[in-house]
Amino acid sequence: MTYYYNSYDQTAPIRFAAQLTSLLSDHMEPCHSPVLLCIGTDRSTGDCLGPLIGYKLSGYIEKHPITLYGTLSSPVHAGNLDDTLHIIKEKHPHAPVIAIDASLGTSSHIGYVTLGSGSIRPGLGLKKELPEAGDICITGIVNFSGKLNHLCLQTTRLSTVMQLADCISFGIISALIYRERVLLPQ
Repeated sequence: MTYYYNSYDQTAPIRFAAQLTSLLSDHMEPCHSPVLLCIGTDRSTGDCLGPLIGYKLSGYIEKHPITLYGTLSSPVHAGNLDDTLHIIKEKHPHAPVIAIDASLGTSSHIGYVTLGSGSIRPGLGLKKELPEAGDICITGIVNFSGKLNHLCLQTTRLSTVMQLADCISFGIISALIYRERVLLPQ
C-alpha cells in the first residue's frame, strides 16, 4: 500500500512520521538501524530531492547510529547506484534500507510525498534501466509526467523541492527519534 501526504498540509509531516514509524517496526529488528539511501543528482533541480534530504539529515545522522548514502556533496545517482547498493549489501546485510527519490506524477499530485513498503525503481520516469532499491520507499512528486520528462525535471520549481525536502526530513527525524526514545528505551 502506498500512502500520500500533501507536503503543504501542516499535519503531513506528523502523519508521515507516524506511518514511517509503523513501517520501520514491520521491517526492523530492535538491534538494527536503518540505512538511508537518498537517490538523485545535484545537477538537476527536480532530481536533487534525494541529495537535498541527505544534506538535511546529515547533521542528525552524525549523532545517531544510522547510515546515510547520498548528499549534495556525495550524491548517489544513475552512475554509482549499482556500486552503492553492493556496498550497502556488504556492509549492512541485515539493515532495512529506506530509499528516497524524486518522482514525476500527475499535476494534481505535485508536492505530495509517497510512502510505502517495498523498493523503488529510480530513473523509471526517464526510461533508465536501474536496479530497484530499498525495503521502504519514499518519493516526492516534484513535477508532472509527460512527453518531456527530462525537461520537466530540469524546470522543476526549487520551492516545490524544498517543501518536499522539509516535510520528508522532518518526518524521518521524528520517526527515528520516536523509535529511539519510545520503542528502544535505554
